[in-house]
Amino acid sequence: MIHGAEIVRPIQPYQASKTYRCPGCESTIPPGTGHVVVVPEDAPDLRRHWHRGCWYKERRRRGT
Repeated sequence: MIHGAEIVRPIQPYQASKTYRCPGCESTIPPGTGHVVVVPEDAPDLRRHWHRGCWYKERRRRGT
């Protein structure tokens, strides 16, 4: 799924094998938790793992 200049990919709980830090709320996303990965098309090395709710809140904040 593409949103503007970002690719948003859902991660299912069975795919989540590591702990990540959500940039939206600064808390951790533990292994086994479904979330989304947001990858800027022009800077794929800046990909970030977000809680789904935090990402949707960020999208609303950006107006997208």
